[in-house]
Amino acid sequence: MSQQPITLLICALGGEGGGVLSEWLMETARACGFAAQSTSIPGVAQRTGATTYYVEVFPIPLSELGGKRPVLSLYPVPGNLDALVSSELLETTRQIGNSMSAATRTRVISASNRSFTTQERMQMSDGRTDSATLLEIVRTHSREHHVFDMGEMARTSGTIVSAVMLGAIAGSGLFPFPRSAYEATIRAGGKGTEASLRGFASGFEVLQDQLMQARQVHELLSNEELPVLLNKGLQPDLSLQFPPQVHEMLALGHARLLDYQGPTYAARYITRLQQVLHAERAADPAGAHHYAITLEMTRWLALWMAFDDIVRVADLKSRGQRWTRVKGEVKLGDDDLLQVYDHFKPGVPEFAALLPRSLAQRLTQWDRARINHGKAPWALPLKIGTHSVLGMLALRTLASFKWLRPLGSRFQIEQSLIDQWLASVIAGTRTHWQSGFELAQCGRLIKGYGSTNERGKDNLLHIMEQLATAQNFATQDERVHAIAAARSAALADDAGQALDRTLVQHGVAARPLKAQPIRWMKNPHMSKTR
Repeated sequence: MSQQPITLLICALGGEGGGVLSEWLMETARACGFAAQSTSIPGVAQRTGATTYYVEVFPIPLSELGGKRPVLSLYPVPGNLDALVSSELLETTRQIGNSMSAATRTRVISASNRSFTTQERMQMSDGRTDSATLLEIVRTHSREHHVFDMGEMARTSGTIVSAVMLGAIAGSGLFPFPRSAYEATIRAGGKGTEASLRGFASGFEVLQDQLMQARQVHELLSNEELPVLLNKGLQPDLSLQFPPQVHEMLALGHARLLDYQGPTYAARYITRLQQVLHAERAADPAGAHHYAITLEMTRWLALWMAFDDIVRVADLKSRGQRWTRVKGEVKLGDDDLLQVYDHFKPGVPEFAALLPRSLAQRLTQWDRARINHGKAPWALPLKIGTHSVLGMLALRTLASFKWLRPLGSRFQIEQSLIDQWLASVIAGTRTHWQSGFELAQCGRLIKGYGSTNERGKDNLLHIMEQLATAQNFATQDERVHAIAAARSAALADDAGQALDRTLVQHGVAARPLKAQPIRWMKNPHMSKTR
């Protein structure tokens, strides 16, 4: 039997119960007759920082040591951990970056969910760290790794994530304690026992299932009989039409548009992607770029085609999954009452979007005239109790107007703009692969709603009209550089000044100025003094 202690580093964010988890482990070790020691290394605690807890357990019971007691360490030694357990994926990789995990020794158990950092949230573009990159770091720097959504398990169980982490530790077999010993420790805690046990069970079962699957795969590999079958959720007929590199994203995009508008609209999405794929295959017959243009278009085209409107908002807010999620977030008990109010403020643009173009123009002109006379844009503030029958009926009625969407002015405008972007990407791809790739990535400019969405579309159209077809570039590489620089500038500055400077630097016109009405406001203090 090993004469070295079993070493574990626990990484948790503030308020996630990391201290409770270390106490559970210590109590379980003592109850089973093993020597154990725990040390906490506090971070920013209840804000956004991380707190780590180091646990050592000597694997031989005290009763078998003949009165001797092992000497245990207070702090973890980089590369000397048997296991690292973390409640957040980026925090896992941060500890790996500190050399805590050794590829030949350390078992990593990590949550797949993220708590975005302030730096990630400040970016105008998608500032999130790519989870695929983080997962690759975990895989490369661990002897064995288990990554799953601990946050969702905790919410479903009505407990904190530390209970799920404890179950994962128990299920991994890291310590020589039976499952019943862990559960007895939880029961001794008193408040929230049943919820903690549910969370513990979910974490335990996930680890047990993953270990069993790993054993099965190992057996299959040893017998050289492992069948390669990856089910990405993509319909068989579509999987034959598109290369494997885009299957996963295509399945998500196709499902999104089926849900958004139905089979006809989803088929339109596929038809558009087929045009892109045909152009890319002509420009890159050998597939050296792994169909990167088609992959980018698969993502951004689906997001643009499923644009937000009042019908979509009503549909999402009245779904049963949303009510289940809210109950889980507030930890609703059997004897609790829950009331949920949703606030809406639809204006003229939202109502005009569902009207035919002629009626929409009249309504928009009426509202613009009001604004030009110093009045605020017309809007209808609403407070709807979605916990009530009438409130839910109102939302479901509005959601049922999905059939009206294709007849509306906004739908027609959006489809026209999408086709314009699609044609630009296809033309750029046929001329120069890299140009098509940069134009495809410009789809990330379309985001948000209201003025943010309109500004993104204006920026995209200007880049296509001024850079994609401009004749002042000596080489295609210069055009590619200009498009990439303009896209980055548009994402970096919502006011558009960086984009205008970039456009001028590349010899094309800046965006035209837009007229803005001046609103004259009365000073209430002046009227009182008179």
